[in-house]
Formats: sequence, C-alpha cells, structure tokens
Amino acid sequence: MTSRRMRVRVLTGAALLGSVPALVAPASAAGTHGGQAQGGAVVSVEQVADLTEQDVVGELKGKIDSSQVRYGVTAHRVTYRTTDSAGAPTTASQLVVLPKNGAHHLTTVSWLHGTTVYRKDVASENPKSNDRLAALLFASTGRAVSAPDYVGLGSGEGFHPYGDPRATVAASVDGLRAARTVAHRDGRELKRKVQVSGFSQGGPATMLVGRALQQEGADRYFRLGALAPVSGPFDLSAFEAAAANDKIVKSGLYLAYFITAWNKMYGLYASPGDVFRSPYDSKVETLFDGHHTTAQIAGELPAASKDLFTEDFLNKVRKPAGVLKDRLRLMDNTCDWRPDVPVEIFHGRGDKDVDFSHAEYCADQLAGNGAAHRLTDVGDYDHNGSVRQALPRIVRFFDESAKPTGL
Repeated sequence: MTSRRMRVRVLTGAALLGSVPALVAPASAAGTHGGQAQGGAVVSVEQVADLTEQDVVGELKGKIDSSQVRYGVTAHRVTYRTTDSAGAPTTASQLVVLPKNGAHHLTTVSWLHGTTVYRKDVASENPKSNDRLAALLFASTGRAVSAPDYVGLGSGEGFHPYGDPRATVAASVDGLRAARTVAHRDGRELKRKVQVSGFSQGGPATMLVGRALQQEGADRYFRLGALAPVSGPFDLSAFEAAAANDKIVKSGLYLAYFITAWNKMYGLYASPGDVFRSPYDSKVETLFDGHHTTAQIAGELPAASKDLFTEDFLNKVRKPAGVLKDRLRLMDNTCDWRPDVPVEIFHGRGDKDVDFSHAEYCADQLAGNGAAHRLTDVGDYDHNGSVRQALPRIVRFFDESAKPTGL
C-alpha cells in the first residue's frame, strides 16, 4: 500500500476534482412511486451536432489522436428525470452521442467528467470541452455514449451536490436509461453491458457507478462491462489534507467549492464566518452557485487556503472528526471491492494535479480484493494531457475487454 506520506503529495490545478463515498443505491434505481416520473424518463431532446467522420477528425485534431475514428456522429442534449442528494425528484442533462454506422445494436459507454464549477462547461453545453471531445471519439468508433452533466450542472435543476454518491450514481444510471430511450427513437437498441470511464472526479465516480451496476442492482437492464478510470483522486482524505496545507495549486478555490457543497448536503458549519475569513465569508457561497466561471471565482478569492479559511477550520480538515471524517473515510474506498469485469486504471507520471500514487492506491485496493486489473502509465503528461493520452488507449482497452480473451 502506498504510504500516507506519499499520498499527501497530491497537487491540483485549474481542473479541480473530487471523489465520492461508498455507495448507497440511488432512489431512482428502482424507479419512483406515488405518481412521480421514473428516473431516466426523457423530458426533452435537442440535437446539438451532426458530424461526418471528417468533421470528428477535425474536432479532435491537435488534441486527441483521431486514428480510430470510423464514423460520423449525431449528438443530442437530453434532459431527463433523476434524483438529487436527498433522493428528491429533479432533472439533469447529458450529451447522448450515436454513431452514424447503421448498426441497430450498440455497445454503450458512460463517460463521467471531472470537477466543473461553471454549469455550462459540460459536454452537453460546451462543444470545445474535453468531455465533448471524449464523447465524440467513443461514438465515432461505433459506440453509443451517455455523458451525464451530473445534477445541478448543464441545464439541470438545482445546485451541484459535489461528490455525493447518491446523486452521482443516480444521474449516471438514469442517464443510461434516457440514452436508451433516445436510441429507441432512432430505431436502435443499446446492449446491456456498459463500458464505464471517467476522468479526475470522474475516476472515483467510475468505480461507484460500476459497483452500483454490478453489486447493487442499480438497473434492471444494464450490466457492467468494463471499467477505465483516469487520473482520479482515490484517497480523498490525503487530498483534502494536502489542500488544507496549501500543497495543492489553487487549493483555496478547490477547498471552498468542496466545503460549500458539502455544507449544503451534510451541514459542516452554521455560518460562513465559522469557516471563511472576512471579507470572503460574505461572498464565497454566492460565487459557487454554478453561474460563475473559474476565472470569475479566482478574481474574487485568494488561491491559498491559509488566506481564505480560518486556521481552526483548516485544522478540522487536517484532522477531521464527526460527519466530515465519516464521509471522507467512505470516499477513500471507491476501489475497495471486486469487479468481475476487466479493469484498467490510467494515469500519467507527469500529472501534477493528482499524484500517480492515487492510481497505485486504487490498484492496491483492487488487488486486496482479488480483482484482476491493469495500471497504465500514459507518460510524462500533465493532468489534462493525461486524459487526452488515455482516451485512445481506453478505446483499445474496451475493444479488448469485449473479447472472450480480454483481461
């Protein structure tokens, strides 16, 4: 097991990230009752892209290797029913991408994105985002893609319950159901086995969604097919301690997003003044409302935790107790189970946002449960570079894992 000292050496940059605790099966997994719409019911569908094979190549050019592109694609922004962190009905949005290959039965990829503070910086809204490009790549290889924005981002309702397992899994599984409906309307069927992958915050989310599909009966139709997390912070306790100690780039901004979201869900403080220094205590919660960009937030708040938070609260993050300790402990165990499908963890030794030791930490937990897996170093690339290098390898891994001789 990687030492605690090594695990604390985590860094992060502008692409903030997070994780989620051990899963409680989402309320929407079995549908809803009392006359409420079932999780995954489609509310609206809007086409946002219709691309030829060469168009997809052009979108990926200079960013992601396009040598595996085979087909054009159509992409839709889909709003659907799901549940929030309290299990209450709400709506979420996602990008659903289908290949223009004429196939009637499609393998499905669930792509789970990293931390996003501005609700429009998601695959369904931002055509230049890495998450839109990832969805285009997967679909251009002949797969259907469900890329959920999560609750509270995109065009969905409410706030983003950052790092909440119930809402994360509900939005992802309900997103698969909605994608199946969209495919049906196109005269196509999604195969039962889902290939799940995600980057940064989406790495732990990948493992949670996989566990929900395999072990917890999250859906009556879909089954887990393969897992490919990328550059995920799998030891969140160490990550938060590093943020409190300003060993993370822009640690104050990341920690503020994390703490304000968790306060809404778990009640970490009575008033902002208990946590944030003046004058930031009067503005921080408003800044993290999903309608401010990272640049806008950075212009209003100090980057360092020591300048933004009270020392007393930072000590509570360094040595958590109560609900914070309980939630963090659970969130350190997203890989602590035994998948019965192929698993490949991707990370880059050059990643200065999330230390490579997090990938090793996840691999150690899988190994401790007797799970077969691979850990792949994609090279000396930074955080965002690591996912761009990983994506073509994930396509090959998914191709391999679908074969009887796969890992």
